Amino acid sequence: MKREDSAPDTPPEAEMRPRVVASPHGNRMDPYYWLRDDERSDPAVRAYLEAENAYKERRLAGPLREVLYREIVGRLKQDDASVPYFKDGYWYYTRFETGKEHPIFARRKITLEAAEEIVIDGNERAALGRAAGREFYQLGAAEVSLNGEWLGFCEDFVGRRQYELRFRNLRTREVFEDPISNVESDLAWANDNATVLYVEKDPETLLGLYVKKHTLGADPALDPVMFTQADTSFYTGVVKSKSERYIFISMESTVSSEWHYADADDPALEFKVFLPYERDHEYQIEHLGEHFIIRTNWRASNFRLMRARVGAPGDRSSWQELVAHREDTFIQDFDVFERFIALSVRSGGLQKISIQPLGPAGDAAGAPQFFVASEEPAYSMALSMNPRLDTEVLRYSYSSLTTPTTVYDYDVRTGARQLLKRDPVLGPFDPASYQTEYLWVRARDGKQVPVSLVYRRGFKRDGTAPLLQYGYGAYGLSMDPYFSSARLCLLDRGFVFAIAHVRGGQELGRAWYDDGRLLHKKNSFEDFIDVTRHLTSLGYADRTKVFAMGGSAGGLLVAAVANMGSQDYRGIVAQVPFVDVVTTMLDESIPLTTNEFDEWGNPNDRKFYDYLLSYSPYDNVSAQRYPSMLVTCGLWDSQVQYYEPVKWVAKLRRYKTDANLLLLHVEMEAGHGGKSGRFERYQETAMEYAFLLMELGITE
Repeated sequence: MKREDSAPDTPPEAEMRPRVVASPHGNRMDPYYWLRDDERSDPAVRAYLEAENAYKERRLAGPLREVLYREIVGRLKQDDASVPYFKDGYWYYTRFETGKEHPIFARRKITLEAAEEIVIDGNERAALGRAAGREFYQLGAAEVSLNGEWLGFCEDFVGRRQYELRFRNLRTREVFEDPISNVESDLAWANDNATVLYVEKDPETLLGLYVKKHTLGADPALDPVMFTQADTSFYTGVVKSKSERYIFISMESTVSSEWHYADADDPALEFKVFLPYERDHEYQIEHLGEHFIIRTNWRASNFRLMRARVGAPGDRSSWQELVAHREDTFIQDFDVFERFIALSVRSGGLQKISIQPLGPAGDAAGAPQFFVASEEPAYSMALSMNPRLDTEVLRYSYSSLTTPTTVYDYDVRTGARQLLKRDPVLGPFDPASYQTEYLWVRARDGKQVPVSLVYRRGFKRDGTAPLLQYGYGAYGLSMDPYFSSARLCLLDRGFVFAIAHVRGGQELGRAWYDDGRLLHKKNSFEDFIDVTRHLTSLGYADRTKVFAMGGSAGGLLVAAVANMGSQDYRGIVAQVPFVDVVTTMLDESIPLTTNEFDEWGNPNDRKFYDYLLSYSPYDNVSAQRYPSMLVTCGLWDSQVQYYEPVKWVAKLRRYKTDANLLLLHVEMEAGHGGKSGRFERYQETAMEYAFLLMELGITE
């Protein structure tokens, strides 16, 4: 590696060390494969990463980043708290203390006037990690036993999502510090208050493969295996039913599901298969009274809700329909109550909540479904914490591009809505100062792509504004029009912000997802570019001031766009981008690869190999002009390995024909989600915003 420390404008240059990457369909040469260091211990690799970080710091030097960071955190209420919810005799809530980075999970017995009990303090746990030289901390699942006396909690001290499971006696406050290591952030208590189910990971692929049963006080090395996942295309998890009568083992792949259930009162926890998995049948279950409620795409591409008697769940001929399939509405999730079912649905591209009342027999006969209303054109509603079955009140959250996240209690009988909390935004913030739009853009193949927009009121569509366009478009995950107080930094400096709801998400139902995966993946990229061109043609932005941003699979999106439509963008922020698609999908030792063949395609099959190769950003770097780019990654990332974006940047430096800025930020102590602290994570946001503004010559 060449280093030019005396020349701040000269970027690092990685050596080329050609290596053959074999495949059944021909070999490829990868000159930067050496930058893959699975042990994270190669001095040459670390030196290159540090040189890239140093170059990035030199090019972004100046007060702007700190100004933006202070602006962002200055809008946050430091001593904030969540809305309490009542469960098993306690009011539970999460709160933050001034100046501290991590949440405190607390409770009060019976009434909110009772003395506070700290269930777990993330700040104390993070401090223990720092004392041992571990700078990262993330608190995962934290579940209290049925009798309220024990806490099981999962912690990540690295950022690689290899959690450590520990237990706390909530009467004595003692934490059992010897962990059960390398587990998923899933656990479920049996009703004996002494038995816990958890999922152990494979140490290499990091896939959760073994559901184990632990008894408090026992040696974890002797924990019996209750279930082994033999099919590595599935993710495996454990969860307890809302009724607390059952424990479920869930198996979920891109196109298939299988659930197992056991009586939570059964000391042996004997699991039964609800319905064996079938190709292209996805389902999830919950328990309500004498039935299991099933979300299923059996003969229903956008899903429907069914119910089955507990004694004969696998007999689909006896299932009864509760909520019918609709071509214009996608059922994303649901929650059960004794007298109604709440559904999280996608309709018209937006996430909404609908209510299906239940009759005395638990069926839906004679009771029409209805939606919870909203007054804004673009918004997102989500089901919140609702641990009680015997209530007529639904708790949900609401957000839009102009409205901070707001929690409501909604009476399903009367329609009365009670505002419980709206996330505070400190400083001179007025939602009326901003305006949101929701419009449709015709893609090149005729499909209509939804777009959410926000800008400061008074904006004129005269083709002079800068635009930041965001997208994702994978896994059926929808990018909702959500509020961000950090984003105000850009809006107040004249930016228009747009979310392109491209194919590959599920905003418009399952067909929208299917049309953006496998051999249709390029639709995601073309949709994004077409949205950009349409917005500039309508005067929403100056064609020379358009920026693109996306993370993970959204990083793949904007990286592919950099190859396909570089002339349309002034700059690109690619956050932890999945860019070395072919090499990664050929390597089944890499975490997540086998889970994702149904998302991207298996390159051992020639048709998928050729298609993946035709758009893989790393493989398609060429001698052309590229926009200015800021690329981020985490050294310990388990979702997108750090070396993918690192190799991509090295190759871009070799081939690009322009003098535009290309920066790489490597977070050396974190993984896929970046820094773990509540405030620290905004350091990266401030860096990204500084990059955008500095590209436009804005320095304050």
